Amino acid sequence: MGFLSLLEVATMPVLQVLLISILGAFMATEYWNLLNADARRYLNKIVFIIFTPSLMFASLAKTVNFQDVITWWFMPINMGLTFLFGGILGWIFVKILKPEPYLEGLIIATCSSGNVGNLLLIVVPAICNEDGSPFGDPDVCNSVALSYASFSMAVGGFYVWTYTFHLVRSSALTYKAMQHTKESLSTKPNNDFDANSESYLLKADDQGQASIQVPSTKPIDEDMEEQLVVAQSSDKAGDKKSFWEKLTGVLLQFVEELMAPPTVAAIVGFFFGCVPWLRNLIVGKTAPLRVIQDSIKLLGDGTIPCITLILGGNLIQGLRSAKLKPLIIIGVILVRYGILPLIGLGVVKVAGDLGFLSSDPLYRYVLMLQFTLPPAMNISTMTQLFDVGQEECSVLFLWTYLVAAFALTIWSTVYMWVLS
Repeated sequence: MGFLSLLEVATMPVLQVLLISILGAFMATEYWNLLNADARRYLNKIVFIIFTPSLMFASLAKTVNFQDVITWWFMPINMGLTFLFGGILGWIFVKILKPEPYLEGLIIATCSSGNVGNLLLIVVPAICNEDGSPFGDPDVCNSVALSYASFSMAVGGFYVWTYTFHLVRSSALTYKAMQHTKESLSTKPNNDFDANSESYLLKADDQGQASIQVPSTKPIDEDMEEQLVVAQSSDKAGDKKSFWEKLTGVLLQFVEELMAPPTVAAIVGFFFGCVPWLRNLIVGKTAPLRVIQDSIKLLGDGTIPCITLILGGNLIQGLRSAKLKPLIIIGVILVRYGILPLIGLGVVKVAGDLGFLSSDPLYRYVLMLQFTLPPAMNISTMTQLFDVGQEECSVLFLWTYLVAAFALTIWSTVYMWVLS
């Protein structure tokens, strides 16, 4: 496959995302006013509760079976390594640049969570259809590529809706704590002043002396110190909790994150795909419940365009009000398209030499590509759900997806050259 053909294949899905984002941006302007803040919030809830779970279930139940799960056992590990290395690099990056506290989780999330579902569903089958593709017969390649991409999307969705979901939610809690602190500090001096503003005279004694009560003027810095002392003391009190109480709290939080609708749908989709008699109920021309599968798939088809429109709508507000240092944008791009792809090459090479991978070059190509993708679009959904960092997320997505048009092309060429 020539470089120009590969350039077209790798660029098209990213350009589709950018074009739909531009449409969403126009829909959010005052001229159209179709995607205002309230409309984006309600649409985002529909995507979270209905569309994304439908896409997860429909893809898994139809394309992945128990034998596939056993054969592709390394893919969940590979996916976990992308999140692990991306998270470590994002954490180091945050410690160096020291962004606003409520943006730390968002930055780590964009560094660690790749778009392992939506783009793979478009990019990999498209490469199979190109003349001179190194992956063999186009029909066979398309079928296998769809299974790889669906399994990747399901496993990636599990990581995104647990690990990344936790990061964004923590950022939201930090942001709300900061807002509450600012409000309390802005009102407390006034309350102190109001409470003590009326000076009063004590009754004069026999010598005619009078005593005057003057309001105390405690500096705001002292208030902040007091709040920090209280926070530290509460942290120390929390440290005294038993190990089992802490473990129970962590497990409850993990279970709560597992109960997110997309994660539940992925688990149910795996179950239906791996159990033959359940799979036969919904898949196939003679399946008695095929209409249910088709209806769920129809709902799932609305996930990608809706998320992309919301992303474009947030972009308008983000370009106006987001305060991101250029170094933050450069750092995220460097992690996603510079360091992680090199790590991915090494991971797949070592795993192949150790005999952990099948000889299928398409399978190894998908594993490598998982380290090279732009940030997961579900991050935008989460920032909208928790009402934190939407503008900054949109700006990060704009630049990372623009650069992805070139980065995906270059790295895809390198991967296929290595595998050929």
